[in-house]
Amino acid sequence: MLDRVVIDALFPADLSEPAHWEQRYPSRELPEGAAVTRFGPSPTGFVHIGGVYVATIDRDVATNSGGVYLVRVEDTDQSREVEGALAQFARAFDYFGISSDEDDGHGDYGPYRQSARERIYLSYVRELLRHGKAYLCFATKSELADITGRQQAAKIPTGYYGSWAIWRDADPAAVQAKLADGAPYVVRFRAPDGTTDQRVRFTDVIRGDLEHEANRNDTVILKSSDQSPRLPTYHFAHAVDDHLMRVTLVIRGEEWISSVPLHLQLFDALGFEPMTYAHIAPLMKKISGGKRKLSKRSDPEAGVDFYIEAGYPAEAVLYYLRGLANGRLAELPLRQALITPIRLAQCGVDGPLVDLVKLEDISADHIATLPGPEILGAVRTWAAQFDPELVTVLDTEHDLALRALAVERDGVDNPRKDLRKWSDFRAAYGFFFPQLFAPLSGPTDERLSPLGVDPTIAASFAQNFADGYQHLDDPQEWFNQIRELAAKHGFAPNAKEYKKNPAAYPGSIREASQLIRVALTGSTRSPDLPAITQALGAPEVLRRLCALVGGGATGS
Repeated sequence: MLDRVVIDALFPADLSEPAHWEQRYPSRELPEGAAVTRFGPSPTGFVHIGGVYVATIDRDVATNSGGVYLVRVEDTDQSREVEGALAQFARAFDYFGISSDEDDGHGDYGPYRQSARERIYLSYVRELLRHGKAYLCFATKSELADITGRQQAAKIPTGYYGSWAIWRDADPAAVQAKLADGAPYVVRFRAPDGTTDQRVRFTDVIRGDLEHEANRNDTVILKSSDQSPRLPTYHFAHAVDDHLMRVTLVIRGEEWISSVPLHLQLFDALGFEPMTYAHIAPLMKKISGGKRKLSKRSDPEAGVDFYIEAGYPAEAVLYYLRGLANGRLAELPLRQALITPIRLAQCGVDGPLVDLVKLEDISADHIATLPGPEILGAVRTWAAQFDPELVTVLDTEHDLALRALAVERDGVDNPRKDLRKWSDFRAAYGFFFPQLFAPLSGPTDERLSPLGVDPTIAASFAQNFADGYQHLDDPQEWFNQIRELAAKHGFAPNAKEYKKNPAAYPGSIREASQLIRVALTGSTRSPDLPAITQALGAPEVLRRLCALVGGGATGS
């Protein structure tokens, strides 16, 4: 083992002892049973919806236990950091309203960014070196590759352990000679002896009692000495930070289960109380013949920006995610489910499927319950970032927008559900706005083609309808205008009569009404036609009828 003087010379002379940090970050004064949870985003790529899923559970468990939820940016792997990733984290958590009690903006246990905690980690690395629980390793990349190759040839587990750990029990003189030559080194944790065939048992809050093979590897805990800043690996930073931030419950993905044996060894070597873990099953995607993990590379819906850019209401997405965590929450009304606690014991161990069709149904149901002004405000907020033209239209035509949203929504038992997300607004309601609606180019406009009505008859029908148009409030009286005019133009009174002798009629009353519908909306599918005309107003109705005729001023 290296002399303490040699070890201390490797670190800043004014580096604090661990006792300083223990005093700097005291135990929290919280109610009994309160959980301190943390979410640790890594800025190495876009935010996965699974991150929002876990953060939602973290936030909920801490809040409902009277505890604390903190966000700690785990950026020790700076070579892989992606520019703009942190801004995306902020945007995602702001959109979904997952606020933290502590983060880099506020909190007494910071810094909450690992790259700013270098001196803390160095204090604890030095302490492990002093006690022989860690050592310097000068193994080169080629030497490590050779070790791996020989292990593979021998068909034994690969890794840096036991007799394969060539610097584990090196002569101190050899170590000092390397230091004197300025050779770069890493610091490795000395795995406890006799772990090769051991098993580790631990209790997971979600999964119960688990058993895993013990860690045998002398894991790197401090990266190469030729790097600045000297940052730890994730495993070591996790152990030190969770202890000093006084985290009591680590909720994370199931892929970390295999790391628990190493983490428990680190806690023991550092003299820390071990963490309580809850490993969440990953979000899945249904594929032919089964399912797989929702993938950042393959699935657009894996990214949080997919939901933000499409404009899914945050409440609907959170409700859906909470239902994936605890199935009982999916059976509650949205408002109630959002305030009903998530129970870790009720989280499944099989990954839940992300079903966008189901999410869109939930979203449509939710939007249908909202008042028009709230919908309009949400659409405008979304459009300010993703559809600037729509913002201008909504600001100019605010009252028209509210009238449009009221069609078949206000005062009805079964409101329309044509909005599943805010980006649907233009497609569903754009025709109401003159700035967004393209009037027909005349009776031969291709949008009229599905009706099969002769263009000359279509133009004459529209001209006569406009000439005698009355802007009536009563839907039945309004529609009687079409019915009476259709009879005068020889349209069959119903589809049954038309089918008996199609050559005798230009169409049925359905085709006649659809002529007016397409003229006013550009589509054969739309909300209630009389209600649309009330929202548009008589002048705009006549302007659009004129476009079907082929131009020129028409009736008043």
